Amino acid sequence: MAPRPNWKGYLKLSLVSCPIALYPATSTSQRIRFNIINRETGNRIRNEVVDAETGDPVPQEERVKGYEYEKGEYVLVEDDELDNVALESTHTIDIEEFVPMSEVDRIFLDESYYIVPQDEMGQEAFAVIREAMKKDDLVGLARVVIYRREHLLLLAPRGKGMMATTLRYKTEVRAEKNYFDEIENVKVAPDMLNLAIQILDSKKGRFDPSKFEDRYENALMELVKAKRAGKKPPTVSEARPSNVINLMDALRKSARSGEGGKRTAARKTDGRKRAAPKRKVRRAS
Repeated sequence: MAPRPNWKGYLKLSLVSCPIALYPATSTSQRIRFNIINRETGNRIRNEVVDAETGDPVPQEERVKGYEYEKGEYVLVEDDELDNVALESTHTIDIEEFVPMSEVDRIFLDESYYIVPQDEMGQEAFAVIREAMKKDDLVGLARVVIYRREHLLLLAPRGKGMMATTLRYKTEVRAEKNYFDEIENVKVAPDMLNLAIQILDSKKGRFDPSKFEDRYENALMELVKAKRAGKKPPTVSEARPSNVINLMDALRKSARSGEGGKRTAARKTDGRKRAAPKRKVRRAS
C-alpha cells in the first residue's frame, strides 16, 4: 500500500496542466530508534514544554511561533497566517526551465519524491510532459511549497512516472574554497598514477544497492538481542590503518593484492562457465 502523499496539486507546463501527488521516494522507518528511559524506574521520560523564564508548563493552545528581530523581542506569527502566505507554488508546480542533467551539480540534490498523476483526465497530459523530457534528455526546474517552505524542484522522467528532487538554494551550499584552498598542488608521478589506476581497475564493479547492508543497524540489533538474552554485548576489533611510509611500496602491494583477487574471481567464473575438455579416446583399428 502506497504511503499518503506529502503534497497534492497541479503540474503545469505552459498551458498544459494535470493533477498530481508527491510521494516520498525514501524512508527511514526501518532504522532502530531509542526512547529515553529513567534508569531508576525503567519508565519513559516525557519532555515537557516550559516557559524559559518562569519554568511553568505551557499548554499546546498557548504556544505560538515567534521571529526574534531583536534580542528578546519577537514578532508572533499564527499558523493560519503561515498557511495564507501568497505563493503560486503552494498548489502548482509550474515548470519554469529545462536544463541538461549533466549541468546540475550533485551537491544541490536533496530529498526525492515520486510524482504520480491523480485522475484519468490528467494521464495524457502527464505522459506528454514526461515523454518530451525523456526524448530531449532534459530535466525540469520548478518550485513547490512543502511543509510551509518553498523548495526548488528538479523534475525527471522515471519509468511510467516522474521523480522530483528538492534542490538546496545557493545560500545553503558552503563554498568549497573555504575548505580546499589549503590543499597543496601536488604533481603526481606518472608511475604512481598508473599503479593507482591499476588498483581502481581491480575493484571495478556495477552499482547494485542490494549488495550493501546497513552494518551499523545490524550491529545495533545484535546489541539489543544480546542485552535481552543477558549476554555480553558483541565487540568488534577494527585494525586502524597505519601511516604510509613509502607510498610507492604501498601502491605496488595494493596493486599486487588486487591482481590476485581478480585472477581468483576469473578462475571461479571460468569454472562455472566452461566444463573441463573431454579427453579424446583412440579406437583400435
